[in-house]
Amino acid sequence: MLDIKFLRDNPEIVRENIRKKFQDEKLPLVDEVIELDGRFRAAKSEGDNLRAAANAAAKEIGALVAKGEKEEAEKAKLRVAGLKKQVADLEEAERVMEARIREIMLKIPQLISDDVPIGKDDSENVEIARYGEAAGRDFEIPYHVDIMESFDGIDIESARKTSGAGFYYLKGFIARLHSAVISYARDFMIDRGFVYYVPPFMIRGDVVSGVMSVAEMEDMMYKIEGEDLYLIGTSEHSMVGKFIGSILKEEDLPQALTSYSPCFRKEVGAHGIEERGVYRIHQFEKQEMVVICEPRDSAGWFEKMYTNTVDFFRSLNIPVRVTECCSGDLADLKTKSVDVEAFSPRRGKYFEVGSCSNLGDAQARRLDIRVRGADGRKYVPHTLNNTVVAPPRMLISFLENNLNADKSVSIPEPLRAYMGGGAVFCCK
Repeated sequence: MLDIKFLRDNPEIVRENIRKKFQDEKLPLVDEVIELDGRFRAAKSEGDNLRAAANAAAKEIGALVAKGEKEEAEKAKLRVAGLKKQVADLEEAERVMEARIREIMLKIPQLISDDVPIGKDDSENVEIARYGEAAGRDFEIPYHVDIMESFDGIDIESARKTSGAGFYYLKGFIARLHSAVISYARDFMIDRGFVYYVPPFMIRGDVVSGVMSVAEMEDMMYKIEGEDLYLIGTSEHSMVGKFIGSILKEEDLPQALTSYSPCFRKEVGAHGIEERGVYRIHQFEKQEMVVICEPRDSAGWFEKMYTNTVDFFRSLNIPVRVTECCSGDLADLKTKSVDVEAFSPRRGKYFEVGSCSNLGDAQARRLDIRVRGADGRKYVPHTLNNTVVAPPRMLISFLENNLNADKSVSIPEPLRAYMGGGAVFCCK
């Protein structure tokens, strides 16, 4: 969420940012919020004057009574009552205007970084770099579900009967591989200095509105009926929400956190849920990283964070590339974002396995997270998040890139300790 003072002083910068994100329908919101803000501040000023007048009149009543001027005292009482009524009416008007101002400010997108490529949608994202040799194999690679089924490692039909489309049972070797990847990711991030967390898997509505836009919430979040609780779509929601209403000490920054959680998503939109596959589903698990830092450090942390994911995938023999999201593909709270994409030798192309985002001060401002500097002044920190790994989507790239011609799967050295020490697993 933008600082209202910045918008008030720089309305054209805000409008141009909206145009860069191809959201022209939001342009009228800038004028509306400026007009409302002016009325709100005028009402506050008038209210302060009326309170001062009421206080002065109230003091006058005592003096009039002491002098025996009862009639004048009664008139003063009526004036005080009238002034208090005006104050109450103004306060109610202020509450209405303040709520509408916040509603609008939550819809106006965060300013994107100057170096973000301009484009309408993900088709205009820009490749930054590739890591590892992206090459086909000299044998046919089956569909990922067929590979899993060759190990008797997945049961989609039973899950469809218990839960519907978008769910699965993992078992045996595939289930163990899934857990091994998560455990390895946990230790990988701990070794890089991040503090490990297992957060709450449900959060309140004020946290949801603090960490994401209304549109994202409606498309992603499952609400618990009858309660002010939502199932998290990623542990970033809980981890950033952990600091709601906090004043952090500058010496305690950066907060570099890594967290495990199940994730629950409606997956509303054009992509839909796969009938047979584990690429886009309602429930999965993920290892996440979250950083809260001083604004001057966020660009450096951004690069460190997505590099962590690149290094993790390369340690498992998976070629990856990094693509930068263009302006039209950025969610409203993000100033900059890159996707880490794994190579699929079966399809001969890359697909997204993680996303690293710098949200600037948007989440911290919404959640009222502040930092007290060494000079005693308070400021708003920056928040960043990035996917370390999210099975089972990651399992698709792992199985395709580590499958052998005899249908066995090689286990890269870093993962063997989590898989009982085996270097190769054979199908049934």
